[in-house]
Amino acid sequence: MRSHPSVESAHILGTRIDVTTYRQAGDLIAEWISQGKGGYVVAANVHVVMTGVWRSPFRRVVNGAQLVTSDGMPLVWGLRLLGFPEAERVYGPDLMLALCDRAQEEGWRIFLYGSEFLVLERLQRNLRERFPNIQLVGAYAPPFRPLTPEEEASDRQRILDSGADLVFVSLGCPKQEEWMARQSPFLPIVLVGVGAAFNFHSGVVAQAPRWMMAIGLEWLFRLLQEPRRLWQRYLINNPAFVVLFAAQLLRHWLGRRQAKRVS
Repeated sequence: MRSHPSVESAHILGTRIDVTTYRQAGDLIAEWISQGKGGYVVAANVHVVMTGVWRSPFRRVVNGAQLVTSDGMPLVWGLRLLGFPEAERVYGPDLMLALCDRAQEEGWRIFLYGSEFLVLERLQRNLRERFPNIQLVGAYAPPFRPLTPEEEASDRQRILDSGADLVFVSLGCPKQEEWMARQSPFLPIVLVGVGAAFNFHSGVVAQAPRWMMAIGLEWLFRLLQEPRRLWQRYLINNPAFVVLFAAQLLRHWLGRRQAKRVS
């Protein structure tokens, strides 16, 4: 476990999920930046957790993060059922905006890594309009194919040369989490994985309505947008998550009942 001592956490199907808020996440990131510490932040949803179920090395990547937020409502509900009634959603795209706003106050320099060239152009324009004092010091869209070690080293140097304090990473799961884990030991910079945030905030892809997010149906909105790409993720992972987490929850409740009897 790599989370901050002040942050409570629970494991959902083996993946650590930290109980935090936007404000607390921002404070922790501000602390790491002020101390010149590197590290990476994962915004975890059901897809992240289930990828960890199918691939244990990926689960270790997520559990090695400095902070793992509950990006999706099913994980928030899971935390509450496991004994954390105060658990809140800390959604990657909204966390990105909150950090951009704070970056204006703190003077943080931001680098954007991932997505496509045209998306990055629109994203930078939109962010500068929304946050007039933001310092965007670089943006780069790597090739979609696997990068060579030399290419990864070149990208790290590009980020270091920019003077960035904070890097938003939008490569998709599991690519972005694995990329952050590989780069973090070499970069004294905070890396934050934000999933589809670049597409959303550039205006290329529409976000689900807030009411759908609140009741955990964002997945359905996205499935209807991109059925060919997302059908397997949602129609296999979601039912499997429900069954496996129900089993975990049953064990948790039985364990608590047994502990009460012993005491």
